[in-house]
Amino acid sequence: MLGMVQSIGRLTIIGLRDLGRIGWFLVYSLYMIVRRPGSPLQILKQIRFIGAKSLFVICLTAAFTGMVLGLQGYYTLTKFGSEGMLGAAVALSLIRELGPVLTALMVTGRAGSAITAEIGIMRITEQIDALETMALDPFKYLVTPKFIAAMLSLPLLCAIFDVVGIYGGWVVGVKLLGVNPGAYFYEMGKAVVWRDVYSGIAKSFSFGAIIAWIGCYKGYYAGHGAEGVSKATTESVVLTSVLILVWDYFLTSILL
Repeated sequence: MLGMVQSIGRLTIIGLRDLGRIGWFLVYSLYMIVRRPGSPLQILKQIRFIGAKSLFVICLTAAFTGMVLGLQGYYTLTKFGSEGMLGAAVALSLIRELGPVLTALMVTGRAGSAITAEIGIMRITEQIDALETMALDPFKYLVTPKFIAAMLSLPLLCAIFDVVGIYGGWVVGVKLLGVNPGAYFYEMGKAVVWRDVYSGIAKSFSFGAIIAWIGCYKGYYAGHGAEGVSKATTESVVLTSVLILVWDYFLTSILL
């Protein structure tokens, strides 16, 4: 009985320690963004890596997401004789929810895992220790450029996702299923308001911070050896994906 209590207490202490460390990591990273954001060249390099190199997977995912929405939305709306509302249904689904969330999940899988692996390898090869020995803050060179780049790239990628997805729905709804093209865009223009666009941008901005936060944290505290880096990378992708979905719920409840 005493051993079980000790095990529970030990796990609780470890959990609280990790929770405090991850919270401190976020607070210190945001502080460093204000104080020492890093060189513009490093930020642009990270924007290229996180943003530009994710364009293909974002556009491909967006196109088929829009096409699926167009197909499913058409057969749902035909039951109510409202095929002309297809454009509004596709646009609102993408702009408010699917665009920000799917963009963040795709970037997590492509860039978030790479960020963790990169920093994790630097940790196990003692490159981060070398920076600290030379009195150089690793956050300035490794963490803050990734934070800034992710928070700038995600809203832009989300906007591209929304546009490509809307035209994917247009291809299926108008070209394949015969929905009136004027009604498709007219109803979309009536239904979508600035509040919808703003909520999508706000979500993408915060999702970018989450991707950089968890990716950098897991890499920074990666275990020793190749096994430690692979474990940190897997945990990073899983935790980031879960946090994105949880945070999306809370943001949606606030922004509705």
